[in-house]
Amino acid sequence: MTTAQERTAPGGAKPTLDGQNTHGESALVYVFVILPMLALVAAVPFAWGWGLSWLDIALAVGFYLLSGFGVTVGFHRYFTHRSFAANRGLRNALAIAGSLALQGDVITWVADHRRHHAFSDKEGDPHSPWLFGTTPRALAKGFWHAHTGWLFGKARTNAARFAPDLLADRDIVRISKLFPLLTAVSLLAPAVLGGLLTMSWWGALTAFFWAGLVRVGVLHHVTWSINSICHMLGERPYASRDKAGNVWPLAILSMGESWHNLHHADPTCARHGVRRGQVDMSARVIWAFEKLGWATKVRWPTPARLERLARTD
Repeated sequence: MTTAQERTAPGGAKPTLDGQNTHGESALVYVFVILPMLALVAAVPFAWGWGLSWLDIALAVGFYLLSGFGVTVGFHRYFTHRSFAANRGLRNALAIAGSLALQGDVITWVADHRRHHAFSDKEGDPHSPWLFGTTPRALAKGFWHAHTGWLFGKARTNAARFAPDLLADRDIVRISKLFPLLTAVSLLAPAVLGGLLTMSWWGALTAFFWAGLVRVGVLHHVTWSINSICHMLGERPYASRDKAGNVWPLAILSMGESWHNLHHADPTCARHGVRRGQVDMSARVIWAFEKLGWATKVRWPTPARLERLARTD
């Protein structure tokens, strides 16, 4: 028996969902969500004792920025919303860098996020915190669902509907299929560097823990906080059809993604933090790519457009 979302919509539109994840795929989700989370729990006592060096910190920050910008600049602002055009080398590099965040392959990530925007904070949104009501209990359930719980659902977003452009790109399809290998690279590359730079197995182990597992765990929760916290709290100076808000404490760790209100008011805009003091490192990276000639047709905000988007109530 099919649901309304699985059936083809009137006019021949492709269905929203496309079957379910296999038991193996679901098991991998549990592993790569829970394992970094356990590493975060162990991080404080481990650092307090004897397990954190300046090399570990440098590797963790480096891989955090690489994989984080891969998601914010690549998966999100470029692949999902096409806020700029990229040459082939940059396009493929962004797809690889985003895959290192262990948030799924590029095609699945983009399909889920485009579906989120199509049904933002309504039925059909894969991770809205408002799907269960507005009572304290319903919001607690909604927060868990938006932050982490939705990842364990078996329904698969239909990429043929939400990401046909990526399915038609042979390079991106190839990189998407390499996601298991890129996952291994993301976790093991810090260990290899740590081992070589210290010439010890202990250096490899601590780098794997901090720059591999803990780095992934922190980035996971920052990204998930945009889905949960930024759709429940924050200022909303611009008119959007949902509850996306700006949450400034997340601005640095999220590389500017937590200026979420303007993003939902103007999804194709390359810059999310547009007001004084709104740090948006992802926008600066796009600016650098533009100066280098790797990115073109960047959709920067204009005063006239921002004025039209500003709330009047």
